[in-house]
Amino acid sequence: MSSTVLAQIEELLLAKKIAYNMLRHEPVKTSAEAAAVRGVPLASGAKALICKCDKEMIMFVMPADRRLAGKEIRRQTGYRKLRFASEDEVWELTGLRPGSIPPFGSLFSLPTFCDPALAENERINFNAGDHAVSISMQYDDYLETEAPNLLVCSEKTE
Repeated sequence: MSSTVLAQIEELLLAKKIAYNMLRHEPVKTSAEAAAVRGVPLASGAKALICKCDKEMIMFVMPADRRLAGKEIRRQTGYRKLRFASEDEVWELTGLRPGSIPPFGSLFSLPTFCDPALAENERINFNAGDHAVSISMQYDDYLETEAPNLLVCSEKTE
């Protein structure tokens, strides 16, 4: 299914006439490995996390050098419970393994919340449904394509 997700991303970007670069590389497991193989700052990585908020699955997108801010999300949204989706839940929703999920919740019928801190990067980078394929695109083009809800959902790691 991962090649299907890549094809869906390419179709989406082509339909909106969005320029992007694709890079095939050795499989990576962490955001730091991905940044190194791409030759870009860690903060430019658009980390996509799927969480269960109360009874709803939601995608949160943030710079890869940050972590999810659960208390802040609950404070802003009113959700009472928030937890990371299990690997099985991620697979069931996306057909993908954690770490390969692109920041397009719309591809999986998931609401998408993007941390405004990602805007500090002119270009963002992300895995495109595969641990060995990355896409780089303008942040503004990402906003136009996905139209995520903007929400402070991350905090700096210590």
